[in-house]
Amino acid sequence: MTTNKQKIIECVPNFSEGKDVKTFDAIKEAIYKTENVKLLSLEPDADYNRVVVTLAGNEEGILNGAVNACKAAASFIDMTKHKGEHPRLGAIDVVPFVPVSNVTTEECVKISEKFAEIISKELNVPVYLYESAARKPERKSLSNIRQGEYEGLEAKLKDPNWAPDYGEPAFNPKLGAIVTGSRFFLIAYNVNINSTDVKYAKEIAEILRESGYSKRDENGNLIKIDGKTVKVPGRLKEFKGMGVSLEKYSCTQVSINLTNYNVTPLHVAFEEVKKESIRLGVEVKGSEIVGLVPLEALLQAGRYYTESKETDEKKLVQAAIDHLGLNSLNPFKPEEKIIEYMI
Repeated sequence: MTTNKQKIIECVPNFSEGKDVKTFDAIKEAIYKTENVKLLSLEPDADYNRVVVTLAGNEEGILNGAVNACKAAASFIDMTKHKGEHPRLGAIDVVPFVPVSNVTTEECVKISEKFAEIISKELNVPVYLYESAARKPERKSLSNIRQGEYEGLEAKLKDPNWAPDYGEPAFNPKLGAIVTGSRFFLIAYNVNINSTDVKYAKEIAEILRESGYSKRDENGNLIKIDGKTVKVPGRLKEFKGMGVSLEKYSCTQVSINLTNYNVTPLHVAFEEVKKESIRLGVEVKGSEIVGLVPLEALLQAGRYYTESKETDEKKLVQAAIDHLGLNSLNPFKPEEKIIEYMI
């Protein structure tokens, strides 16, 4: 469990195939054969007909790993035959590069641009840049670029406003188009509420999430001004949340996406949910991190709970696990959950 100053970048390609094992094996093999990159997870979803792959490595490794994985997937996936519930623009739907440690968003933007240049030529496919790499404001949002999806892509490419950032504005029926760029690390984080009534988790999520909630009058009707619903902003920035039931564990959860843990850290999200729970007369019973987490996010929580009196990395991580109750539903194993410990 050593953490040196090497640059670690995560890449999370989403491919439009959720069932075919041959495709998954080809993607895995392509990553295994690439130096300085490691496959961290491959999670298919048959209902969405989509697979999310997570790999991490240094600058050279992550670029080559992403290119090789995409080329492998492209040889198997045919969008003319694809059906799936999830919005998608092509076979290789989105390829975000995410800074994990000792690397900046700007460096990840440059990697995404190199990736776009290479993959557009290798696969003869149009590529759009989004999020931090976007060159036009309307392309910052992935859902904006995806509008019309694969089925509307041929017409979209004829519109000069939607000329790709890389590659020709020509429709590739087999592969569609690719979106790439850089975004901050998203932590999928759930706080457990010791109640089977989801109304508490929903109310807490509405109060805390950045987007807030729609204002209502005393009769429960939406309040509108000039035809627009009045919104009450939430308390926490970079916090997306909703209330969900977790029948398996006879509890409910405030299901959270922390889109920038430097703005709203894990411990702040947890303590604010706890504060609202007390107000509503329900109890928080720990929390869970879904997927992987950067070491720094746990160190921040560890420093908070030890009042910055502790400096030992292992003890700080343990303090975060204990105070956030990360073992409450399933064992939290640092070596399997913290990205830096997996590489």
